[in-house]
Amino acid sequence: MSEFVHDHSALKWRGGAPHRELDHLAVEEPLEIRLGGTRFTVTMRTPGHDEELVAGFLLTEGFVAAREEIAEIRRVRDRRGNPEPNIVDAILAVPADALRKRLRRNLTISSSCGLCGKTSIDALRRRLRPLSDATVVHPDFLLGLSSRMRAAQEIFASTGGLHAAALFRVASIGTNGVSAPPDVIREDIGRHNAVDKVIGHSLMAGKIPLVDTVLMVSGRQSFEIVQKAAAAGVSILAGVSAPSSLAVDLADELGITLIGFMRDGGFNVYCHSERVAGL
Repeated sequence: MSEFVHDHSALKWRGGAPHRELDHLAVEEPLEIRLGGTRFTVTMRTPGHDEELVAGFLLTEGFVAAREEIAEIRRVRDRRGNPEPNIVDAILAVPADALRKRLRRNLTISSSCGLCGKTSIDALRRRLRPLSDATVVHPDFLLGLSSRMRAAQEIFASTGGLHAAALFRVASIGTNGVSAPPDVIREDIGRHNAVDKVIGHSLMAGKIPLVDTVLMVSGRQSFEIVQKAAAAGVSILAGVSAPSSLAVDLADELGITLIGFMRDGGFNVYCHSERVAGL
């Protein structure tokens, strides 16, 4: 866990008096992503599972459409041949013309997000098809997800400073409606990074599209999180907090069941409630 956590002295006020104590901080470092040796983008993330992060980012942002379009994801090495801790190079098996089109399209979507929600949704609709997954979950299954995810958040338990994304298989539902532990869980400073790591793990394992699954995220569900879920084929997206208005609009457009405020024995379903039994 040392690569994820850094100890730093802090002056803590407890019981009406100060005392100095080591505090556990979640590590945040930049990751430079290269495409074929050319610098592409930089993202701030918690180190660990970087190859999954890159794979998930490439899929969810529309730069690749399948596992076969990623030839290799490798660490860049320094002059001495040692792997750079914060630089990853992705080699894509995508024709140059197709990649240029995808790059232009992604820039159009990204630039419109802050300007016009309808423009963003229309642009994404051309890339992402509405989901028709007929998965149905029981309310008791959903109510068990928050505690199961929290129990698996090892770094959060130490630092209190990370988001998490967890993928639950609906096939794991038991007769009592309680889910098994997450199929995969990832933690990161950025909520979107945690989602990309989970999706990247699934992509490299050949499990995309993610049918019969529920993606659970800590915090709120944003437009970007819904976009990433749709790209991976996730039809049920749940979170412990509230979704944004644009997230609900996009989820409705793309056929995603969006669930928020999953805590204190309840939840809200904002669209496509047909996937929750009894609603």
